[in-house]
Amino acid sequence: MFKRARPLEEKIMIVKALENGTHTISELEFIYNVRDGTIYKWVYRYEKYGIEGLKESTTWRRYSKELKLNSVKDYLSGEYSFRYVIRKHEISSDSVLRQWIKKYNGHRELKDTGKRRSSSITIGRKTTWKERIEIVQDALANGKNY
Repeated sequence: MFKRARPLEEKIMIVKALENGTHTISELEFIYNVRDGTIYKWVYRYEKYGIEGLKESTTWRRYSKELKLNSVKDYLSGEYSFRYVIRKHEISSDSVLRQWIKKYNGHRELKDTGKRRSSSITIGRKTTWKERIEIVQDALANGKNY
């Protein structure tokens, strides 16, 4: 099964239906083909952040090394549930915490989330028509795939 982004209106309708008591979690799962964990996540985000919490995120969240380490240790201590750790540390999704745990258990360092590197493409200099002809002829003469 693939991940399908749901329209905001549909998420609101599902959360409201559960909130009003018009449908149970099981009914909503069946009607909308959504897992119960997803519905619970939407309800939590709606209660905590309102409608903004149900909107799709368009940016990467940054996490400090300390927060990552504390989150992993909280979970591995057995004192807190997976879901509680995510909510306590306001981690964006289950998969983020799972990645940190996998790195930690693999004895790899958890680092601060930094800015993503922008790909720098070297911009070539301007060439004349004659230079371009020479480049092509040189490539063909030397067996290079132009």
